[in-house]
Amino acid sequence: MSTVRSKRPEPAVDTALNSAQLLLHPVRLRVVQAFLGDRHLTTSQLRAEIDDVPAATLYRHVALLARAGVIEVVAERQARGSVERTYRLVPGAGSVMPADLAAMSVDDHRQAFLIFMASVIKDFDRYLGDGEPDLERDLVGYRQAAFHLTDEELREMVAEISNVVEARRDLPPREGTRRRVLTTVLIPTEEGARGGTA
Repeated sequence: MSTVRSKRPEPAVDTALNSAQLLLHPVRLRVVQAFLGDRHLTTSQLRAEIDDVPAATLYRHVALLARAGVIEVVAERQARGSVERTYRLVPGAGSVMPADLAAMSVDDHRQAFLIFMASVIKDFDRYLGDGEPDLERDLVGYRQAAFHLTDEELREMVAEISNVVEARRDLPPREGTRRRVLTTVLIPTEEGARGGTA
């Protein structure tokens, strides 16, 4: 997937960032995740969702993502003497480019994964809140499954899952729906091929 670039020139500090450096940042990753599901959010709404980050810091990262073409303004309105902008995730943006992923070191991947998991933990903590969550009612779950598959069989499975997700990802919000986030992590636990049966 490619990241859409802004038509406006970016400051030198921004152009030095590749897609991994741009997106695999604790605050910017959470901003991008907040827009998943074709959401349109004002900066005020974004602040309400990411309320543990100082406003000035959050706005700085929003501006950087906008300059990089990851998010874009879809509406503006006057609010208390200033302009309030509504943003959305640019279609096709918000993903790390394969070449940038390949260039990451082991430590880069370790740090990026920690940032990713920290954002998942924050989301789950927000869901739990101070009330009494009902995971069965809300269809919330976290689980693991293991498979013995060839690379080709795995590619087929990933394609099947992707087709199921893609068919539903762009459905608009409507009465009776809730925004839900599906998080996937796929990791081999053995080196090379193994013979025999489990």
